[in-house]
Amino acid sequence: MKILVQKFGGTSVSTVDRRKLVIEKVVKAKKQGYSPVIVVSAMGRKGDPYATDTLLSLIRDGFKEDNPLATDLLMSCGEIISSVVMCDEFYKHGLKALPLTGGQAGIVTNENYNDASVVRVKPERILELLKEDIIPVVTGFQGYNEKGHFTTLGRGGSDVTASLLGVALNSEEIDIYTDVDGIMTADPRIVIEPNLIHAISYNEVFQLAEQGAKVIHPRAIEIAMEGNIPIKIKNTLSDSEGTLINSLGEKSKDSIVTGITHVGSRTQIHVKFDCNENSNYYDDIFDMLADNSISIDLINVFPKEKIFTIDSKDELKLMGIMDKLELKYTAIGNCSKVAIIGNRIRGVPGVMAKILKILREANIEILQTADSHTTIWCLISSNDVETAINLLHNNFLK
Repeated sequence: MKILVQKFGGTSVSTVDRRKLVIEKVVKAKKQGYSPVIVVSAMGRKGDPYATDTLLSLIRDGFKEDNPLATDLLMSCGEIISSVVMCDEFYKHGLKALPLTGGQAGIVTNENYNDASVVRVKPERILELLKEDIIPVVTGFQGYNEKGHFTTLGRGGSDVTASLLGVALNSEEIDIYTDVDGIMTADPRIVIEPNLIHAISYNEVFQLAEQGAKVIHPRAIEIAMEGNIPIKIKNTLSDSEGTLINSLGEKSKDSIVTGITHVGSRTQIHVKFDCNENSNYYDDIFDMLADNSISIDLINVFPKEKIFTIDSKDELKLMGIMDKLELKYTAIGNCSKVAIIGNRIRGVPGVMAKILKILREANIEILQTADSHTTIWCLISSNDVETAINLLHNNFLK
């Protein structure tokens, strides 16, 4: 049995016309000899009647905080509605289908409501349906715990559901359908006519997702990578081949860079030893921030100075900690971290030098840099992000 997991996002199932396109994709897969397993998100986005955020607006914030179990039950409703409505569409077209909640599909989680971790996946019920030529339509974003309560997997959890089932079923592929043709070399809202990436490695797309590109949930990539199941990002609204995600990526391309993205709302922190030489806490700064759930990145530690960045939303919390410990520091706000990503960067001399030259010639101040085998980061003012990304894209990816 050749199993294909097909996940359809909220915009893909939001209207009758779009649901007909979903049917076409599923029928095509069946004609190609696949046994499809469908995963659906809640219909539409905030403001649409059955979207998750719309459902959440029905209850007060205080209730959500005090009753996470009840909140998860409410949040599960959007996907349940989608699964039943899609089954109705299948039946209209002469196809047998059965809606399954995440729990009925065999996804067992812990009791961390609103952001549950998966304990195991038991796909026996899905396999039984496939043997009977019935299409399972599984609610994304959810599972159940050992007590039988609904749990949700966190934002973007429908992608995670698709990967979990793809690995558990040893599927041929996991197709993630959305309203774009695939993964682009840059955000099309910033770069005019970026290129479609035809193939990309798990590691590269994980970096893109982690560094701000909203293409697929990073956890979904990790799960598929662990099971070595390829993923394709496709467009429900077109016949584009989309972007293939696998262990190899694109080996034949000329460019050493695969994509460029960015993360905004960063604040750079400088803590100098000379200003804090009498403090007992200077060497413990990172431990104290971790203890207070402040995440840091772009860390540079020098004999006489520590430089790092934080999310700007944590700046007031950091200020309170530093003032309480009487540690002096300076902060530069309104920063963004631009990430240049590509497996082929590794071992190629002069890439960082070229990036710095491009930005310097445009009078863009570089506040900090860092690099790994596959990614180079540059911290700049958020005011310069669009210019920087367009310049780097034109030099590396045109």
